[in-house]
Amino acid sequence: MTVAYPPARTVEVFEDVAGVRVPDPYRWLEKETQEVWQWQRRQAELATAAVYAGQDPEAVRDLILACDAGSRPDLPKYASGRWFRVVTPPGGSAPVVVVSDEPLGDGRKVVALAGSGEGEHPPVVSWLAPAPDGRVLALGLCTDGSEHNTIRLVDVASGRQFDGAPEQVLHSAWAGGVSWLPDSTGFYFFALTGTPEEFRQAVFLHRLGGGTEPEPIPVGEGSREYTLVQMSTGSRWAVAAHRVGSPVPVAVRDLSDPDTAWQPFVTGCTGTIAGHVVGDRYIAVTDVDAPRGRVVAIPFDAADPGDPAGWTELVPEGDTVLRSLTPVGEHLYLSEFDRTFARVRILDRSGAVTGEVPLPGRGALAAPFFPLTALATGTPAADFVFAFSTLTSSWGVYRHRPGESEPETLTPPAIVLDAVLEEGEAIAPDGVAVPYHVVRGAGGDPAPVLISAYGAANVPLLPQYQPDLAAFVAAGGVLVQAYLRGGGEFGRDWYLAAHRERKHVRDADLVAVAEHLLATGLTSPDRLALTGGSDGGLMCGIAVTRRPELWRAVLPRAPLLDLIGGTRDPYLDFVIRKAWGDPDDPAEVRRLLGLSPYQLVEPGVFPAVYLQAGATDPRCRPWHARKFAARLQAAQRGEAPILLHVFEDAGHGAATARDVAVAQDAEWLAFLIGTLGLRGVSRPGPT
Repeated sequence: MTVAYPPARTVEVFEDVAGVRVPDPYRWLEKETQEVWQWQRRQAELATAAVYAGQDPEAVRDLILACDAGSRPDLPKYASGRWFRVVTPPGGSAPVVVVSDEPLGDGRKVVALAGSGEGEHPPVVSWLAPAPDGRVLALGLCTDGSEHNTIRLVDVASGRQFDGAPEQVLHSAWAGGVSWLPDSTGFYFFALTGTPEEFRQAVFLHRLGGGTEPEPIPVGEGSREYTLVQMSTGSRWAVAAHRVGSPVPVAVRDLSDPDTAWQPFVTGCTGTIAGHVVGDRYIAVTDVDAPRGRVVAIPFDAADPGDPAGWTELVPEGDTVLRSLTPVGEHLYLSEFDRTFARVRILDRSGAVTGEVPLPGRGALAAPFFPLTALATGTPAADFVFAFSTLTSSWGVYRHRPGESEPETLTPPAIVLDAVLEEGEAIAPDGVAVPYHVVRGAGGDPAPVLISAYGAANVPLLPQYQPDLAAFVAAGGVLVQAYLRGGGEFGRDWYLAAHRERKHVRDADLVAVAEHLLATGLTSPDRLALTGGSDGGLMCGIAVTRRPELWRAVLPRAPLLDLIGGTRDPYLDFVIRKAWGDPDDPAEVRRLLGLSPYQLVEPGVFPAVYLQAGATDPRCRPWHARKFAARLQAAQRGEAPILLHVFEDAGHGAATARDVAVAQDAEWLAFLIGTLGLRGVSRPGPT
């Protein structure tokens, strides 16, 4: 296939990073100029035309919409005996907040958010937080897909929006939105102190009817990590949990005495201590001295709370990976991974295990990506309301009451794929077994196979329903979900095995899985594709530049692709220093060069590539995809196309409007259908 790409000039630009001179011939594509926008739009037009050539776009979109009917729901929030949730009417209408006596009851409309958006798409509700007394509702609205959101305050009785809400912009929902004071008079929140590009954040305290002031929490000089303030009704303590991927309760404050300042609590800990305020103790899941996790209690009056010898162990380390705790009435529900599959045990407030929740199958609970975000639980409800799905069935919503044997189904799954789930493993070069799941429908072998993987940031990739991947299976493909080292599926050791100086282990694990699938005959090199997003997009970039012969197609989404250029971006500089290496060290810079896809591009024969990015992405800015696409198009000596589509009004995914997300998924799927020779589109069956 001969493709006439929009011309991309090169420039004589070099970056000096710790004394290492790095050429950057497409630096001009980092800027947001008319020239760049025109080039970007021409690339998008070319990608759309090439992807849908010979296909029916409406049929592909219909399949995406059918699978999207099983999308993960936003679970309701509880306060003062009532449940609050966001309802998005069909047809792209603005979201509505509903309050009801039951988790998913009809209830009544609190507020419609029409007219709050500044663009052509309705606003996205990034988070929802009712006050403990249920009278005031705080919510975060994003209007451009970027995840940057502002606080709105709504009177629940009248639906009227209050004046005087904080003006600060929240960079994302990773710190949970707002944390209400137990008496509902105000809340803490974590927001930007300057522009989003500067990426400086701090904790603020807002009083209803009063002002907003910075909150002096001792988190460490110069830290750019996220902070979430936790409180509990019936307890006088507030805790500041710090670090998004491996949170630790770094500070504590006695709210009963307004003159008492924040005091250091657990400091100097490199592990995770993620829990909740329960009376006069902090009860948490920790990987300190337990790579798979254990549950401990740390007294707030401990002489040295940072010394594990003073902690009380409530649940010891076992064969499963302990992930998080959720307060439910007088109980704590403990979420675990049993070889990636969800398990939930019930603890009383003393920490004794009193039972287990029978789950609907072998799958996953809905949970935030990061442990810190999972700590933003709000007012504990008397019931455990959860969403659950599998790789072959979409999300249902369930309720479990402590003491009852079975959970109640509130909403059953809308989609069940005509497919089976199989388990397998590949052996990495260092002898470690790398697990994967296969979702296979009817059809012969070798089948078109798509590997989906991530392997980074202690984030678990779980056996859960994802509409775009389900649509690929419904169209005749076989999905392989690989659990690479660097992820959070198998505990702290699994995560650290591909962290910082060992990042290359993740890429070796991926190649081991691909080669195993080929060796066992599940697929063939001309029918094997790879996809991943964000850091998984970087994984895709390394795969296409280092082992191009393995793949028929590679599809990076919202990708990070230039580690050297990323050091000039305050947000990515924070991420790279945390997860990759020190850009002030010349040896580390040279190591980063060997892992940075943009710098790895050299002339050669590459598989078909479809790069997808968002114009308002604040994490992996669109210039990563632009620069990589331009360099790869120039280096391509084969006939496979290198396509780029930067979608307008799209970000990193969490706040992208539904109609834009559907368009992204449809084009992504159409590329796979055409490139891999899938049989075409068909609708998955309902439950």
